[in-house]
Amino acid sequence: MFRPRRGQQEVLAYRGGLMGVAAVPGSGKTEVLSALAAKLVATSLDEGQEVLIVTLVNSAVDNFTARIRRFLREEYKLLPGMGYRVRTLHGLSHDIVRERPGLVGLADDFAIADEREARGILEDAVYSWLRTHPDLLEMYLSTELEEWRVRVVAKDWWPDEACEVANAFIHRAKDRQWTPEMLRSWLLLRDERLPLAEFCIDVYADYQRSLSYRGKVDFDDLVAYAITALRLDKDYLGRLQYRWPFILEDEAQDSSELQQDLLALLAGPNGRWVRVGDPNQAVYYTFTTANPRLLREFLERPEVQTVEMLESGRSARPIIELANYLLDWTVNEHPLEEARLAFRPQHILPTAEGDAQPNPPDEECRIYFHPGRLTPDGEIRTVVKSLAKWVPAHREQTVAVLVPDNERGFKFAEALRQKGLACVELLNSTGPTRDTAGILEAILMHLADPDNPKRLGPAFLAWHWRERVDKERYLYLTRLSRLLGKCMKVEDYLWPRLGVDWLREQDFSEDDEAFALLAEFREKAQRWHKAAGLPIDQLILTLSQDLFDEPADLARAYHFAVVLRDYSEANPAWRLADLAQELHVIARNERRFIGLSAEDTGFDPERYKGQVVVATMHRAKGLEWDRVHLTAVNNYDFPSGEEIDRYKSERWYVRGDLNLVAEALGQLEALRPGGKPYVEGEPSRKARLEYIRERLRLLYVGITRAKRELIVTWNTGKNERDPKTPALPFTVLRTYWEGTASKKFAALSPQKDEQKEKGGGTHGP
Repeated sequence: MFRPRRGQQEVLAYRGGLMGVAAVPGSGKTEVLSALAAKLVATSLDEGQEVLIVTLVNSAVDNFTARIRRFLREEYKLLPGMGYRVRTLHGLSHDIVRERPGLVGLADDFAIADEREARGILEDAVYSWLRTHPDLLEMYLSTELEEWRVRVVAKDWWPDEACEVANAFIHRAKDRQWTPEMLRSWLLLRDERLPLAEFCIDVYADYQRSLSYRGKVDFDDLVAYAITALRLDKDYLGRLQYRWPFILEDEAQDSSELQQDLLALLAGPNGRWVRVGDPNQAVYYTFTTANPRLLREFLERPEVQTVEMLESGRSARPIIELANYLLDWTVNEHPLEEARLAFRPQHILPTAEGDAQPNPPDEECRIYFHPGRLTPDGEIRTVVKSLAKWVPAHREQTVAVLVPDNERGFKFAEALRQKGLACVELLNSTGPTRDTAGILEAILMHLADPDNPKRLGPAFLAWHWRERVDKERYLYLTRLSRLLGKCMKVEDYLWPRLGVDWLREQDFSEDDEAFALLAEFREKAQRWHKAAGLPIDQLILTLSQDLFDEPADLARAYHFAVVLRDYSEANPAWRLADLAQELHVIARNERRFIGLSAEDTGFDPERYKGQVVVATMHRAKGLEWDRVHLTAVNNYDFPSGEEIDRYKSERWYVRGDLNLVAEALGQLEALRPGGKPYVEGEPSRKARLEYIRERLRLLYVGITRAKRELIVTWNTGKNERDPKTPALPFTVLRTYWEGTASKKFAALSPQKDEQKEKGGGTHGP
């Protein structure tokens, strides 16, 4: 039985108009929004009407649907499945456009380019432009670079950076509903040159032509087309406004201007629209067109009924205290005045006595800030060692290691597996996915360059990938792979002739195991070489039959085969080596495709008790664990505006610490009639400030994922010549916890905890 708290009761009392709900972490916003949807379905709809629920990701659609069905069945004794529609923003936009595609000039059979295909089209446009415009890089390169470094940058760094610049520019332009033609006309009116804008507009136009040629639209186009369709046909808009008299929006802090415009249009001037979110958990601004300012402004509008859901039963009181202190310190004391705008002042409150979700007892809470100076590898070893002690004694509890980025997560996952700890990855890809791709990549690279002995050894190890669990055995196989690397004429080994056989010339007899292993591999390699002329998908499936036995491995290989076939057809000039390298990129999900992401099906930490979940801090949003390791809290991953801080988005090879993505967006904003003049460097400065604010919110998110135990560590970074320091908030929170907070929670003396940690106890590194 759902027993709503005070703030939740206010939401459930909703009858109409505009409502904004500011919900702290763990306050039960999904549950109350589902309960409100069920209540409106049961009491407030006419025939042919639905409650529309709009959420952020596909997994949330299933979550909301299941909860609404439960409320309708249990609370109202109604058959579930009618009277409501749960959609992501893009799903909703697709519904609107698909019903009337002709309104926006689309064919009835138009298709959607997913993120992977859209990225491929963008890259083609960028690379084509760069080949004829080398001067753009020269304009932004640091003058201190040696000539050989310039060549390296041009080949290995600049193309990817240019893609990121163009991608951000196009996303922002589409969010503003500015077409390439509009932007080009505005550009012609400018007296000064805006080189990044010129580049991006050309790429934008080429990108849109390529989509149109394929008869496709991307996700941003869908939203813009939906808005256009509704503005062009008032009768159609009226029918949808009748169909959806109530709009409930989840995760509203991550709304973009385009999303807000679409929902405002559907709600109408007197519409019934409930927006639920937490501005203090807005952590997607740097990566998307989401803007936390939109929800904060909505909550402050006089016509909006504002509700605050402040009670949370997720975390123990000391963890709540720590999160609240981070907010207070930031708002009132952060040395960078602009950073004080990171949070909306609102405290998390523990639940009242008798609440259905009481906070974990204080005596079960442990908070520990590791004071020591750890290298990146040292931090991994410390955390893994701690978990090796903790997990066996807590098989019925949940635990997570939260990392700043996927690369760091991959390293933690590998270390956990080597320690024998069960590990679940909530990253851009999983270990098994990367393993499958790595094995196939090693074989494909050998087939692409068959005369190169350096490709032969890795292919041999890939063939024996199952034996990696036995370290001594794998060391033996590694020595054989190195021996193959010394085979100067690969054909003398793979295709022996009369009197010329590299294998028989080696220092072991035919009875040796080494001879048998190398002879067996030669036989398999010959088979693969004969298949090398097949289309890429058929080649991968042929290799997979020899390499994999488990259905999951074969299924992943099939996914790779399908994706690479599409890439091969879209890029007929690509050779086998290009496709093999693309496999590496796909496997790490740098170009995401459906089927390898946990987000596609949702994630429930309770299903993984006794296993260590490794997740990025962004992907952890909305989840909770009994114990959380918050890692890499240094002044690089969490800068505070100090002179020694460095920023990820400012590339080492770009002059003047410019953030080229920010500069391109600054030039975009300057283009519009009446826009502020563009001043080089000013967008980069503002981007720093916004990044600092976002990272403070991300730290807040990380802290509030923990229910009972929170362990915080930092590392010195991978550049030994420029070691990182603890992030300023790390030092502030540690000082507070070991000082003032110890008086509030005397039973949890941090001194006693720290001694326990140093003595090898079960509650920390």
